[in-house]
Amino acid sequence: MDLKQIEYIVKIAEEENITHAAEKLFITQSALNQQLLKLEKELGTPLFYRSRTDWHPTPAGEIYLNAAREILSIKKDAYDKIHDLSKIQRGKITLGFTPGRGIAMFTNAYPKFHSVCPNIEVEPIERSVRDQHPLLLSGQLDLGFMTLTKSQQKSGITYETLAVEEMILAVPTKLVTALDMKDGDLSLLREEPFVLTQKTSTIRDIVDSIFNDAGFTPNVLFETSNNYAIISMIHENICCGILPMYYMDPSDKAITYFALPNHPSWEIVAAYRKGHYISRPARALIELAGEYFTNTIMEHSI
Repeated sequence: MDLKQIEYIVKIAEEENITHAAEKLFITQSALNQQLLKLEKELGTPLFYRSRTDWHPTPAGEIYLNAAREILSIKKDAYDKIHDLSKIQRGKITLGFTPGRGIAMFTNAYPKFHSVCPNIEVEPIERSVRDQHPLLLSGQLDLGFMTLTKSQQKSGITYETLAVEEMILAVPTKLVTALDMKDGDLSLLREEPFVLTQKTSTIRDIVDSIFNDAGFTPNVLFETSNNYAIISMIHENICCGILPMYYMDPSDKAITYFALPNHPSWEIVAAYRKGHYISRPARALIELAGEYFTNTIMEHSI
């Protein structure tokens, strides 16, 4: 297998389009297509189903891509080990993180990282937790920063816990006064509207479990992927919500926060494919992310 050819075929699969792949590889579409046709002739079978808008692998293509990604992963691990041994700062880290707090972490950590590792290229990619998992397993992500519970972790991936974060109950202060709420007793809010995160989010499993333990199904006004939208609705006295502690704003007197019974929590983790070598620069990124998440949770604790 020719390594350059392998990289070309993997890029076509990633972009799902030969034109876009050629642009990313800085070669002509014709040159890339010739490489693909040459390989398909050698193998005696097509590797992609082709259309104008979508290229996706055939069964033979899937076999080739699985092997190709493994080869590229081995190459990257070897190069990272050699660079660490020789103390040469070279290479690239493809970094996944969730929208929202993931972006905040990256913009906080990257300037510090760049000051000590100026020659390391970092490619940031925003993805949900569920979308990061297959990218980590396929080698398209080197590192992923995510929030999840132990039960949501996947085999084949190593998770390093950076912080443990509790869920909190957020209630409009006017409603707290009207109900004379003293603690996070959800039963008092049985008839009140809630805005919740979408069912596809990892936090939703925890939220549903909290309501199940409380013995009722919440009155859901609407669902959103944005925790700041929930905070905004609570501030406007429209609903209640259950959120990670990170999103708590103690300075907002229109909202009162309560700890929940049994202190439900999840973990903020750095994730990478099991067996994947973590270079010194990647380790530095993990440590900077850990500092950020630990400090912000402490700042927002009840």
